[in-house]
Amino acid sequence: MTASSPTAERMREIDRAVEDLVRGEAAWAARDRAERRELLERMRAATAEHAEEWVRAAVAYKRLPEDSPLVGEEWITGPYPVLTSLGALAAGIGALQEGRSPVDGFSLGRAPGGRVSVRVLPHGIWDRLLLNGFSAEVWMPPGVTEEEVRTRAGLAQLRPAETNGVGVVLGAGNITSIPILDVLYELYANNRVVALKLNPVTDGLLDVFGEVLAPLIDLGAVRILTGGADVGAYLVNHPKVSHVHMTGSAATHDAIVFGPGEEGAARKAAGTPLLGKPVTSELGGVSPTIVIPGEWSEADLRYQAEHVATQKLHNGGYNCVAGQVVVISSAWKQKDRFLTRLRQALSDAPARPAYYPGSDDRVNRAVDAYPGARHLPGGRVLLTDLDPSDPGPALTTEYFGPVLAVLELPGDMRQFLDEAVRTANERFAGTLGVNLIAHPRTVAALGGALDEAISELRYGTVALNAWTGVGYLTATACWGAYPGHTLDDVQSGIGVVHNALLLAGPERTVVRGPFHPAPRALLHGRATLSPKPPWFVTHRTAATTGRLLADFAASPRWSALPRIFASALRG
Repeated sequence: MTASSPTAERMREIDRAVEDLVRGEAAWAARDRAERRELLERMRAATAEHAEEWVRAAVAYKRLPEDSPLVGEEWITGPYPVLTSLGALAAGIGALQEGRSPVDGFSLGRAPGGRVSVRVLPHGIWDRLLLNGFSAEVWMPPGVTEEEVRTRAGLAQLRPAETNGVGVVLGAGNITSIPILDVLYELYANNRVVALKLNPVTDGLLDVFGEVLAPLIDLGAVRILTGGADVGAYLVNHPKVSHVHMTGSAATHDAIVFGPGEEGAARKAAGTPLLGKPVTSELGGVSPTIVIPGEWSEADLRYQAEHVATQKLHNGGYNCVAGQVVVISSAWKQKDRFLTRLRQALSDAPARPAYYPGSDDRVNRAVDAYPGARHLPGGRVLLTDLDPSDPGPALTTEYFGPVLAVLELPGDMRQFLDEAVRTANERFAGTLGVNLIAHPRTVAALGGALDEAISELRYGTVALNAWTGVGYLTATACWGAYPGHTLDDVQSGIGVVHNALLLAGPERTVVRGPFHPAPRALLHGRATLSPKPPWFVTHRTAATTGRLLADFAASPRWSALPRIFASALRG
């Protein structure tokens, strides 16, 4: 046995799990749509029952104070999206049962480039009330017709008895809903039974995940394994495993696919993977935030600085779609005032431990690369001395931690936007998400040019006046890299997840939000009811609001709304 091999006992445990799944594939194939929908409903009930336990386990491994507003992040990115996804998947399966398409009832429209768009947010009265002012569309690739969207939606559930073997999901260690959502997608979109290998960071969630996935575990369609890289390597290379899905970094992906070290690099250069089976992935990247110049009030500067700080500091910066580089115009008259507000927002955000392995080393590498790095309270770092002609590693290295850079580009509103789009497409590593911030007057002045810019951005999620994380939280949106990456140039990954409508081959998600929060939005003639969103790191009642939102997702009802609105407004 080599140093990278698991013990003989662990090998036998993995072998038993895979053999269970080989047998479980037949049990999964025998379940019709009605039974599969019933499994989703049982998991939804289990998630609601164990939500409190789930959040406590996440708070423990992230070392958050139990009375911190930041606990709201664990409600909103843990049980909440799992509950909404289970409900949306169940609705889509129900439509197929009745001979309808999962997209029936969703509005189909047109997007630039002859694309068909599917409006996935808002959908229904609850969205219109709870997420008032936010919207999301899934854009299909050019040339796909509305009829094709309708008839192909459903993916593997169009032929539920045709299963596709045993798949491995290498679970994420940061956002706790990711492993569960990835398991659901493998089963329902791809008809693969799943061996879920937890990231060691999340081992404290083993019991909770076992309860949530119990209906699938009892059926033999899911097994959960723990352990380090040795267990993962043995599992993905198991001869009875037909597919691998992972969440992590591009470096980890390459080590799994091509092998580590110089030999792995040589295999990658030669295009000869060591892992000879299909791999899909979500790998993050360097997510830019493009701030389009305009005339902002002091309240606007303060609020949008908090918005950008949230994009960076949510979950401590340990997000695949964490904003890492703010792109602003050097000609913007309010640039210095905005940067002052941004430094203040980064400094004032609640402190938290650097829980994710390797964080300090990554932060130190950023500081070493930029002598002018500004150290802020809470271990945060702001880089403001980037040279546009040679900006250094901040555009190509995902720091996965509390490091934020500022890149200044020349030009007025339109010139700057064109240059920012070109820079984001050509010079940034990764294609998972990009954010744009623009005052409503700027949006109106740009007109169709802004829509064209959104269509030109080669990112899997594009968000205007919202964080791309809203796309992650929208169950019926797709989540993943921009399509077209390959194993030897994987960028932010291959394939999509979430996508509860089971759309075939989506291109991207486009999210829009309100520039002004309520009630200030009403003063600017914007009929939006959304206050500061509870995912903002500066939201004072995020913990209470997050808990109430998860409870509502488990059981939507009119009587729960007043408490949610009151809590959100107090924040």
